[in-house]
Amino acid sequence: MATLRILSAGAAQAVTERIIESFERDTGHDVTSVFGAVGAIKAKVTAGEAADVIILTSTMIDELIDAALVRQGSRFDLGRVGTGVAVRAGTPVPDAGNARVLKGNIRAATTIVCPDPAVATAGKIVMSLLEKLGVLDETRERLKFFPNGYAAMNWLARSDGMNEMGITQVTEILPNQGVTYAGPLPEQFQMKAVYSVALASKASEPDLANHFIARFKTDSARLLLSDAGYELNA
Repeated sequence: MATLRILSAGAAQAVTERIIESFERDTGHDVTSVFGAVGAIKAKVTAGEAADVIILTSTMIDELIDAALVRQGSRFDLGRVGTGVAVRAGTPVPDAGNARVLKGNIRAATTIVCPDPAVATAGKIVMSLLEKLGVLDETRERLKFFPNGYAAMNWLARSDGMNEMGITQVTEILPNQGVTYAGPLPEQFQMKAVYSVALASKASEPDLANHFIARFKTDSARLLLSDAGYELNA
């Protein structure tokens, strides 16, 4: 049996893993997958790492199309993703929607976990949020960076510290039952990104890859995407 190779942003991990499960069950083919921050995944693609299916922000997919690393016309948009706040399940849930209250909760947090801003969209959003709220300098030593938001949420779920907070993309919060979603950041701090799936130009299994990509277009996949926190087009 053939093996399908997937390189994907962490924001798409929960839904992609569900589709991988059904794909392997239905086709008998194997799938290998690597999930990470968008910058890290894009770097793997541009460095020539083998892949059949690539999932990144639509902007990065278009850049890879221009670089002839993604097949023209293969891009399919999964939906728009915003950034939100999470705490460990069972702990008090802060108000995330009011900027003044959110600022106070951030200042009170003993640890703030988020993706590494050097490679992750959500990490850059967090740094921008802290700067706009005027608390970046005082919180800098309490920031704890992770390769992606999925890893940050796993750490938060297992931690036993008090007043700890996570900020990352909503799709990396909702699938983790060990954390509670407090809500999205106020709109003025959002920088929502569209995530897309596409066919790698040098895919060794293009037919299988197209079959896999088509699964994101089904009604059941749209339900998965919506439940995972994606904002879908009508």
